[in-house]
Order: sequence, then structure tokens, then C-alpha cells
Amino acid sequence: MGELDGIGDAVTGAMLARAVEPGAGEARDDGHTHERNCLNCGCKLVGDYCHCCGQKAHIHRSLRAFMGDFIAGIMNFEGKFWRTLPMLAWRPGEMTCRYIAGERARFISPVALYLFTVFAMFAVLNFTGTFSPSSTGIHAAVKEELAKDQAALRQMEAQRRSGAMAGDQAAELDRKIAKRKQDIEESRKVLTGEAFEPGEMDEDTPDWVRPLVKQATENPELLTSNIQEAASKFSWLLIPLSVPFMWLLFPLRRRKSYDHTVFVTYSLSFMMMLVIAGGLLVAIGWSALAGFLFFVPPFHMYRHLKGAYQLGRFSALVRTIALVTFAFVAAGLFMTAAVALGAFA
Repeated sequence: MGELDGIGDAVTGAMLARAVEPGAGEARDDGHTHERNCLNCGCKLVGDYCHCCGQKAHIHRSLRAFMGDFIAGIMNFEGKFWRTLPMLAWRPGEMTCRYIAGERARFISPVALYLFTVFAMFAVLNFTGTFSPSSTGIHAAVKEELAKDQAALRQMEAQRRSGAMAGDQAAELDRKIAKRKQDIEESRKVLTGEAFEPGEMDEDTPDWVRPLVKQATENPELLTSNIQEAASKFSWLLIPLSVPFMWLLFPLRRRKSYDHTVFVTYSLSFMMMLVIAGGLLVAIGWSALAGFLFFVPPFHMYRHLKGAYQLGRFSALVRTIALVTFAFVAAGLFMTAAVALGAFA
């Protein structure tokens, strides 16, 4: 991205450089610049790159140079990606330590990786429709359950009419028949859109929950779309929600908030990659295999904590248990905010 930004700023940079220091360099008709000062910041050039801002000393204003920079940017990202991904998966603690220590050029930055995985996750889930319930699917499930209840009700009523039961057994059968009729009525209301009317809800139900439940029943697709949009838009909230829990894990250690933030951002990026993998597996019909991914996060958290904070096995295990709990709390807070924002969007 830096190279592309440099190309985009070349013209205005040249004008600024000449305004700050005349004679910074001139562009000729051959598509090359022949400058003595950086076209971006005006610093005196002493090599192939500006020692002030890092821009290339010589800018080639040609379509060939533009495509070259474009391909180089893609290859640079891919190179970093394939160096970052294996270490993030198997040696996350070592990679986090190396990044914090200053080894930045080798790996994708945590922020860039997080933004990429957020975009990829929602793109995959929307494309496959893995976790997007449709009203058709919900109604089909309700109809199937309704048919089972009706068949069971007919069987119980036939048994009751036969007079084979008396006393307590008959009373128990009557209670089961009444309960089954109630279930059938509730299913019917869902199918007809009469469910969850204000008068049908419990008196203790909060007012702000009522429209949410009604919307979820009448138009689950719209509600799901709004929640996904809110979750995508405010996905950055997961980072500040998670960092305070890292402070609680190390109350006696004077670790910088920056270190915790890098740890959290890399960890969240990996978890989103698992969601992407799970969504793809479910989409191709391998739901059983996708279920095994549920056991990966605790193991990854253990290795990440142990390596990043140089912990012993027991200390890392105890903190992993706490971190898993904290992760559910942070995810719950985030999903509550996403649902609230999506419901009232």
C-alpha cells in the first residue's frame, strides 16, 4: 500500500517539494523524474530512498511502472502473509515477541491482519450463507415440528378415547394432551406471524426486548443482516474490550498496554480465521469436521500465552482457563452491542 500511495502522491509531492525548495527536481517527457531532492518531503537525496520519509528516490511515471508497483505490492503482502500465517498458527507466542521486539518487516502488522481477517470472515459467511438463517428455513423447521406434534396428539387422543386408562394415568395423559395442544398453537402462531405480539409476552419482558423478538420472528433475514452489518462496522470494539482482561491476567507484571494489544489483535485474527475455515467446511457439508475446530482456541491460547509472556506450563494453563472465560465474556458483550445496534438500526 505504501508504494501505491507514493505513486498517488507523486505529482502533488513534486509541487510541494519545489515550493519548499526550488530546484528539487524536474519531470521530463521520458516518464522519469530526475530529482535531487525527495518529491514527497523535499529532503536532500543521498541514496536510492529518502532518509526522511522512506520514499523511493526516483519515481517512474509510466503505466509499466504503475503495474510493476501494483504487482510488487501484492507479492509483498503475499510474502508476508505466508510467513505470518504458519507462525501465527503454530508459534504465535514467538511471532508476537519478535514483532514487539521490532521485527516488523517480516510479518504483517496485527492491525492489517485483523482488518483483513474481519473482511474475509464476513465475506465468506455472507457468500456461503453459513450462519444466515432464512425465514424459509425457519418456517420449514417449524412446520416439521408441528407435523410431529399433531401426529403425537392424534395418537394420544385415540388412546384417551379407547378408555384403556383411568385414574392417575388418565389425568397424566390429559396433561400431556393439553401440553401438546399448547405447543401446536405456539407453532401455528409462528407460521402465521401472530407470535410474540405485545399482549402475548410475559409482563416481566423489558420493553426494549419486545420489538427485537417480534422482528426476529417476522423477518429474521433482515435482523441477521443488520446484526452482521453492525458487527462488521464495530468489529474494532473487540480489541479494547479484550485488553482490560489481559491486565487482569497479569496484575503483578508491569507489561505495557501495547504488548497486550498486539497479543489480543493477533489472537483475534487467528480466531476469525477459524471462523472462516468453519464456515467453508459447513458450506461444503463437512459440519462434523467443523465441530472439531471448537477445540482449537484453548490450545492456541495456551501456546500463545506461554510463548508471548514466557510462562511455565502450569502458569500458562491457569491463565488459559481464565482467558477462555474472559473471551466468552468479551464476545458476549460485543454480540450484545451488535444485536442492539442491529435491532434498532
